[in-house]
Amino acid sequence: MSRYRPPRTAGTPLITPEGEARLRAELHELWHVRRPQVTQSVSEAAAQGDRSENAEYTYGKKMLREIDGRVRFLTKRLESLKVVSERPADPAKVYFGAWVTLEDDEGAETRYRIVGPDELDLKLNLISIDSPLARALVGKALDAEVRVQAPSGEQSYYITAIDY
Repeated sequence: MSRYRPPRTAGTPLITPEGEARLRAELHELWHVRRPQVTQSVSEAAAQGDRSENAEYTYGKKMLREIDGRVRFLTKRLESLKVVSERPADPAKVYFGAWVTLEDDEGAETRYRIVGPDELDLKLNLISIDSPLARALVGKALDAEVRVQAPSGEQSYYITAIDY
């Protein structure tokens, strides 16, 4: 059995200004706060002597590798992203960055914002532009019916509000 996994696609290279600010804040936190702290603890652990049996040194080096990997990822990703800050030409339709209020067949309303894959957070009702629901919503107008194939079966929604 092989450990090979095909590389993941990076997703749509779009991001909202808020999402870019969060990624830049994370990059700053990792590079200017966390990495110097971990580097200091690694150097203190190395000064204690034998590194082969020093758990603090081994853990610190592992943390540095993880931080450096995330910093490399964020740096490359931020270079490739396009920040979408302007409103679309037709604000009556659903496009990237829109807050969309949906009503299901039972009358329950849910509000989602369509964002880039780097900003995905279901707790905040932020859905990725690459998700099946967002793909079904893009280009639709107010009062349109949207059908989405979900794992539990096909679901239909009605668009009740669009805000930018």
